[in-house]
Amino acid sequence: MSERVLIPRNRGFLFLDAHPAGCARVVADMWRACPDPVEVPDGDGPVALVIGASAGYGLAATVAGLKRAGVRGIAVSFEKAPTERRTATGGWYRTAATADIARAAGRDMVFLNGDAFSDAMKEQVADLIEERFGGRLDYLVYSVAAPRRTDPDTGAAYASVLRPIGEANRTKTLVFDDQGVPEVREVETAPAEGDDVEQTVAVMGGADWERWIDHLSGRGLVGEGFATAALSYIGSPLTAAIYRQGTIGAAKAHLEATARTLDERLGKAVGGRAVTSVNGAAVTQSSTAIPGIALYTGLLRGVLGEALVPPVRQLAELWDQLTGAAPLAVDEEGRIRLDTWELTDGVQTSVAERWEAATTDTIAALADLDWFHAEVRRLYGFSVPGVDYTVPVTTDVPWPAPVS
Repeated sequence: MSERVLIPRNRGFLFLDAHPAGCARVVADMWRACPDPVEVPDGDGPVALVIGASAGYGLAATVAGLKRAGVRGIAVSFEKAPTERRTATGGWYRTAATADIARAAGRDMVFLNGDAFSDAMKEQVADLIEERFGGRLDYLVYSVAAPRRTDPDTGAAYASVLRPIGEANRTKTLVFDDQGVPEVREVETAPAEGDDVEQTVAVMGGADWERWIDHLSGRGLVGEGFATAALSYIGSPLTAAIYRQGTIGAAKAHLEATARTLDERLGKAVGGRAVTSVNGAAVTQSSTAIPGIALYTGLLRGVLGEALVPPVRQLAELWDQLTGAAPLAVDEEGRIRLDTWELTDGVQTSVAERWEAATTDTIAALADLDWFHAEVRRLYGFSVPGVDYTVPVTTDVPWPAPVS
């Protein structure tokens, strides 16, 4: 077993290594922050599948599902194992920690590592549902953010891009140097060209979600009253040009259209439901790659402070609605809105005022930079309270094997 003292080494928001003990503590803190269940399930809990379960809102969906809804089932993610030169990815260590928590809570959860876009993974999951979980799936949460996808039918490879549609977008953004000193810059992103929109929709739209439903339905594994949710984001007018009105926004619109199609089909077939869940802003590895989002999120935290709702509490609310512990409340587009705390007029006005005033000289007084910087580092298991980073840790952590 390889033991090392790990220090954070990064290029911007991308870190080269992850800290196993820090990642485990992040998951433990998330478990503690998740509300207790409304009712303790009798016997075996419902069977759930979470796709994209190792980071961001997908991790929150897994943890909240285990604790709040008492689910058992399968969690799928795509993470890199440790090597002689590098630690595993943060998601690898978070998955190992989630498996430990699930086992301690008595939840039968199987964790799979592989390409969720592939038919081979869909078949592996279907076999597990049939052989291990009684042949019935009750819930599916879809939370996949990926740069590329290969269509299993055609073999065509697609790549998503972060670009505005129609014209270039110039926006403020937040960066940190190697010493963590913040700088507010203006960056310009060229508009989408060629088939950029179609490529991004092919990766990040609803095609793979629908393919999962088709595959599981074709195997007769979708239970009566089955419910599925794909996680989405709308965000602020301040970031709309690069996000909701850009290529990623086109993919989210396709995801929402897919939800309406699936909702009609599942309603007729099994009395089921399909929705998108619009979540609020959070610091994730995906979001830090989007120009302007880091600045916006830091300013939002500066306005809201502790009133900023963490992902695990949002996902606990989603599970309440999916399981019937709370009424299913959707907007006119059929979306569950878990972002209302972020998009109130008062909050958005305050954030917009700070955005306008934000410069390198003023940003420390306008945004919660300590919180934001720590949140980025926590994605990789660093800056986690209660972890002694001077102590060597074992980096060769195995992927969790199913409990027999």
